[in-house]
Amino acid sequence: MKGIILYQSKYGATQKYAQWLSEETGFPCIETKRAQISDVRQYDTIILGGGIYASGIAGLSFLKKNIEALRGRQILVFCDGASPYEEKGFQAIAAHNMKGGLEGIPCFYCRGAWDMEAMNILDRSLCKMLKKAVARKAPNECEPWEQALMEAGDRKCDWTDPKYLEPILKILKEE
Repeated sequence: MKGIILYQSKYGATQKYAQWLSEETGFPCIETKRAQISDVRQYDTIILGGGIYASGIAGLSFLKKNIEALRGRQILVFCDGASPYEEKGFQAIAAHNMKGGLEGIPCFYCRGAWDMEAMNILDRSLCKMLKKAVARKAPNECEPWEQALMEAGDRKCDWTDPKYLEPILKILKEE
């Protein structure tokens, strides 16, 4: 089986997962912004990973744009975010993103990292505004992702763990 891992990482968590997958599978990994469809279509298996930003999976536009050229290949998607896994929330993210020709492509969640200092000014400002809005809620009214946001605060947190890749590796071993 010949595969490739494409990823779009803003702050490093997705890149870390892509590299761990590469070590486990022997597949090369490349950033989506450097990927050429003429090269990617040579692979039987395509794994795409991206961080979640404003409910969107970074890098997924590469698949949407090139899905017809990749028909017949095994495609898997993983995304990562700072929130702990929560089924309802993840299903909403998957439903929001896995459409427009991407229906039926397996999508997986890996917990990422949080580092306010590393964020660009726009992301940092948006997170601060979001934290202020969440702080006005009663704790029992907060969604799991809102609770995680408040718990992380301004601390640097890294929840990345290769265990989150086990479902992907299991599928690859079945092939």
